[in-house]
Amino acid sequence: MSEYSPHQDWDPRDEAVLDDQRAAYDTMRRRCPVAFSDYMQWSLFRHADVRRVLEDHATFSNAVSRHLSVPNAMNPPEHARFRRLIEPYFAPGPMRDFEPLCRDIADKLVDALPAEGEIEAMADLGQPFALQVQCTFMGWPDELHAPLQDWVTRQQTATLAGDREALIGLAQEFDSVIRGLLEERRLAGAQAPDDVTTRLMRERVDGRTLSDEETISIIRNWTAGELGTISACVGILLRYLAEHTDLQMRLRREPELLPAAIDEILRMDAPLMSNRRIATCPVTLGGRRIEAGERLTVLWGSANRDEAVFGDPDAFRLDRDPDLNLLYGAGIHVCPGAPLARMELRLFLQALLDRTQVLAAVADKPAVRAHFPAGGYSRVWTQVQR
Repeated sequence: MSEYSPHQDWDPRDEAVLDDQRAAYDTMRRRCPVAFSDYMQWSLFRHADVRRVLEDHATFSNAVSRHLSVPNAMNPPEHARFRRLIEPYFAPGPMRDFEPLCRDIADKLVDALPAEGEIEAMADLGQPFALQVQCTFMGWPDELHAPLQDWVTRQQTATLAGDREALIGLAQEFDSVIRGLLEERRLAGAQAPDDVTTRLMRERVDGRTLSDEETISIIRNWTAGELGTISACVGILLRYLAEHTDLQMRLRREPELLPAAIDEILRMDAPLMSNRRIATCPVTLGGRRIEAGERLTVLWGSANRDEAVFGDPDAFRLDRDPDLNLLYGAGIHVCPGAPLARMELRLFLQALLDRTQVLAAVADKPAVRAHFPAGGYSRVWTQVQR
């Protein structure tokens, strides 16, 4: 970190910002599109600046974590070696094999809803769906559902507070749980279940098997992404459809529109708010000089609402260019799990729309926004009629 320390352009932890991140980011995009704060250092609000950073990995390094993060915090050529290992898990074949299991989870959760009445979408659908899908995909027991949800909640709290000590402890806690699962499979030997966790243990890179630390890092990244982001997506989608009954009814009639509709809703309201980069050399963005070693926060929740690219950011359109939507990132670090996430959300909404007649907002219970680093909502009350 250089000694260069500009004044604060904004406070990301101000109560007004946390209460409505979208509105705050919309304002900052117009007022100060490259902004400095003590908490985030340089925040990028415009689509063009975000895209530049994502595609120039030589100037803007992904190696921002203090701990091993495979492959999220890696740069080429190391990143490519691990990326090649990971991508086959989300290829068309494995996704087809997993689809019936994912559909069954979605169907059973929706079938368990009341015939008529209020639900809280995050607790009743979003969180259990994400937990069950992740554990099923990885081959983990149901007993992990509750502790994993508690872990995600505490991790988000520690991240918001900037509590590095707590984050280190949470990483160690997660690692301990996964080490136990790996040891169970080692002890089982040839009788170990043929699941994703076991297959990861047998992967090789540079002619050697992965270390436990590398395997755990991959699993941690997958798990944190799945549990936090998919549950946020469910809340965002339910709230939007409950408030737009015409679209809700159209998607019931034309389910083939679901993939494009889901991506567009999540463009407007980001489930994942940000990622980090670090400058490897002095660079100018938006007229601001950024020194080597300074940290940048890429704000998806702003870039995907940039009027310069999308016009009215709240206008729902099914004919947008999908390459402009940064929902799953861009460049070499585009999310490898995007095929799984898209399949999960499509199957979830298909089950929900097939098994309900009406989804409506609850007038006297407005949705409660989640606070950074989470996107979407912490509470979404919805009236259901089946």
